[in-house]
Amino acid sequence: MSNTTKQALEASLKRMMLKKPLDKITIRDITEDCGISRMAFYYHFKDIYDLVEWACMEDASQALQGKKTYDTWQEGLLQIFEAVLENKPFILNAYRCISRDQMESFLFKLTYGLIRGVVDEKSQGTAISEADKAFIADFYKYSFVGIMLDWIKQGMHEDYQAIVQKISTTMQGNVSHSIQNFAAAN
Repeated sequence: MSNTTKQALEASLKRMMLKKPLDKITIRDITEDCGISRMAFYYHFKDIYDLVEWACMEDASQALQGKKTYDTWQEGLLQIFEAVLENKPFILNAYRCISRDQMESFLFKLTYGLIRGVVDEKSQGTAISEADKAFIADFYKYSFVGIMLDWIKQGMHEDYQAIVQKISTTMQGNVSHSIQNFAAAN
């Protein structure tokens, strides 16, 4: 039941964001639309921004299921872009109404797991520290997030498949090379 309530709140928020900006939507608007109490809302979320983050993470985690290996990360990144594009009105509205820090934080959480899975896989059997693995994943995370934020800021008009292909071309072999460089330095 708990997840059903959260999904109902998410659906209500997304419907409302098609009609008005996020900063004009109240918890009362959402709960009345869902037919639940304000207490039920606060049982699940601390505020509307918490609901926005949960909704984004839910959509993204569904898109990324099983896509955290070297062979599948590109497909995972494509699916992140697709999930963002499928929710374009919601994402653009959220982008305009929440701080860039909040949007970055969400995207960082999303992409770090994808990249860290690849780094962990490629570093098996090497003498590289956890801190160095985290640094490599952070390095690529910042690149992905910066590119995605620019794409969102520009209205998501550019072909995301071409963007992912450029990222893939840029990264080809670089994660493995970075791991080897860190292992050699230790």
